[in-house]
Amino acid sequence: MEGSAPVGASAQIYAAFALYFLLIVAIGVLVTRFSSAGIGEFFLAKRRMHPAVVALSAVTSGRSSWLILGVTGMAFARGVSAVWAVVGYIVVELFLFLFVGKRLRRYTEISDDITIPDFLESRFKDRTHLVRVLSAVIIIVFMVAYVAAQFNAGGKAFCASFGISQFQGVLVTAGIVLLYTILGGYMAVALTDFVQGIFMIVALVVVPAIAIVDVGGLGTVLADVRAQDGALIDPWSLGAGALVGFLGIGFGSPGNPHILVRYMSIKDPRRLRTSAWIGTISNVVMAWGAVFIGLVGRALYETKEALPQADTESLFPYLAGAYLHPFLFGLVLAAVFAAIMSTVDSQLLVAGSAVVRDLFQKVARSGSEVSQHALVAASRVVVVVLGVAALVLGAVAKKLVFCLVLFAWAGLGAAFGPPIILALFWKRTTKWGAVAGLISGTVITIVWNQTPALKSRMYELVPAFLISAGLTALVSLLTEPPREAGEELERISGHYRR
Repeated sequence: MEGSAPVGASAQIYAAFALYFLLIVAIGVLVTRFSSAGIGEFFLAKRRMHPAVVALSAVTSGRSSWLILGVTGMAFARGVSAVWAVVGYIVVELFLFLFVGKRLRRYTEISDDITIPDFLESRFKDRTHLVRVLSAVIIIVFMVAYVAAQFNAGGKAFCASFGISQFQGVLVTAGIVLLYTILGGYMAVALTDFVQGIFMIVALVVVPAIAIVDVGGLGTVLADVRAQDGALIDPWSLGAGALVGFLGIGFGSPGNPHILVRYMSIKDPRRLRTSAWIGTISNVVMAWGAVFIGLVGRALYETKEALPQADTESLFPYLAGAYLHPFLFGLVLAAVFAAIMSTVDSQLLVAGSAVVRDLFQKVARSGSEVSQHALVAASRVVVVVLGVAALVLGAVAKKLVFCLVLFAWAGLGAAFGPPIILALFWKRTTKWGAVAGLISGTVITIVWNQTPALKSRMYELVPAFLISAGLTALVSLLTEPPREAGEELERISGHYRR
């Protein structure tokens, strides 16, 4: 699929993008030695991260291309009501920073857990590895789909900006991400996410501000949009089912491992309160920036046919190319890739840890010693293999970025969210309750997504999350938890209150 760049792919655009590329690769190179020391360093940076890095990396890894391409496109199509798609996750992630993150960080340090399956197995004292294996398989399946969506988004951004084919764009995106991820592991990912978060915030403020001023101000933008369709400026124009589904997007945050691992990596869990405010303010600014881009784009172009390939998800790079100097456009284009890469690198690491740490080290080689250097080497190989698998899926994917990301987000959120929250706050939660939640969350997400009559009524995450929570609690009440698990949670809870 060929695209046409809104501005010439000049040397200045390439120079700006090259500077960004060199910066993130340099970070990967600089921390390679640290990340090569062991699997704890490679996948969790040995819990040494600064609260500001934790905040921005958590926010950017959760937003991805879904925000910068998907939400902007949805605001173009739906208008102001698109804001409800961001409200849920902003509120939920504030709760995660302030409460869930602290308990998870303290528990995983005491138990020396570096992955979410690690945590679940140690929390439920599961010596059969059932919870670990089930968790790892779910993570791998949904994460590969998630990464594929990000690669696909990279292809769209390159197509809209440089005029190359979408497949070529997918290849470039995958190559850049894999390079610095396998070099620097989690520390490189977190630090580059911090830098990329700054890129995203600036771009999502500057581009809509310039365009709105050029049109004649926000009042003019809203008047132009109202003239096309009054429902576009009515935040309540969507139905009750759509409203619940949009707000329910926030249910995904507690169950997405690439976000949860951020809280586990902070050096001092007491400083997660600082991270909470940095992260929340960043979330709000980026969310409104995306909505305003959609609105001003609708005022300027009116129909999606005016956009490259008649694709609303091409709006942001197209608008930036129309208004900015080529060098600045190159930096904004870097922000698009920042959104994509800040998620895909984290997801590749989480999927890689599920294979190497959870399936290989803790199950296949349980009871035998494997050197840390061998584990790190295996981790790098697995990350490349998973990246290639996602690359193939991303190259042939037919769905929109927004839809594919929401599906993977729903699957992880519904499967892991209820068991993790209950495991941290309710000592009565059992292994079999967690298994019921993991399975039901996964199955309901898939069935609901593939049933048009159900999907048209509500986003699959909402029913899947609620059913998973209900079954986790019910099965836990019907089964007996290990006594030591409850006592351990009480000790951590007491320490948390102090």
